[in-house]
Amino acid sequence: MTSAKTSSTRSPKSGSPGLSVRVGRERSSSIVKVEKVGEESLEEALDQSVYDNVNAEWVNRKGAWLIHPVLIFAGKVVIDTIPGMRQEISWTLVNLLYLGLSYLMFHYVTGIPFHSDLHGGVYDNLTLWEQIDEGAQYTPAKKWLFIVPITLFLASTHYTHYDPWLFAINLTALILVLIPKLPAFHRYRVRFMVEEEPSGVGTPVTPNFPRSGTSTPMREDISIPPINVSEVASRL
Repeated sequence: MTSAKTSSTRSPKSGSPGLSVRVGRERSSSIVKVEKVGEESLEEALDQSVYDNVNAEWVNRKGAWLIHPVLIFAGKVVIDTIPGMRQEISWTLVNLLYLGLSYLMFHYVTGIPFHSDLHGGVYDNLTLWEQIDEGAQYTPAKKWLFIVPITLFLASTHYTHYDPWLFAINLTALILVLIPKLPAFHRYRVRFMVEEEPSGVGTPVTPNFPRSGTSTPMREDISIPPINVSEVASRL
């Protein structure tokens, strides 16, 4: 859905009558826009392979997988210490907090915090999830990061006794976190209320010609001299 904002029309320098040129196209704003970032080219692959990406390689180290259940368990213990906390609300908060932090860490923040110049800036527009294993899909690390939120969702659904409202909240949060992990959405961004810039290319507008059956317009300032028949006969 778009809304027109600005446009301009001007006549060409050649001075052709009835011809005008529309400069650029009308600026519009899209409510939802899906765009792809970066180019998966050979140059980008070479820049990524020059040095190890320390921002993403830790997910394959020992203990990186274990930290997820440890953080979930620690968060559950801390939330349960709140006086009057019910188990249904406790499991829902644990699930939402983990999914929120997971989305922020793996799918929202882009770039690398240090030594970005060593890779030619190829990671500047990529999220941590897109940097893991150089963008390869279905690796062991990505499978683990896909299974953990699903397992936590099933546990929270069970311990909330399948409350429909809490189930809807937990399911919505799970879907929002799992969608960016899908290979079909690799390097794609969903942006809202994005203003599109005008192209800047002049588009000629068709001139207005007289309709069929009307007289041809004549210029009044041009006079045609009379033809002398005797002069033409003498030349022949």
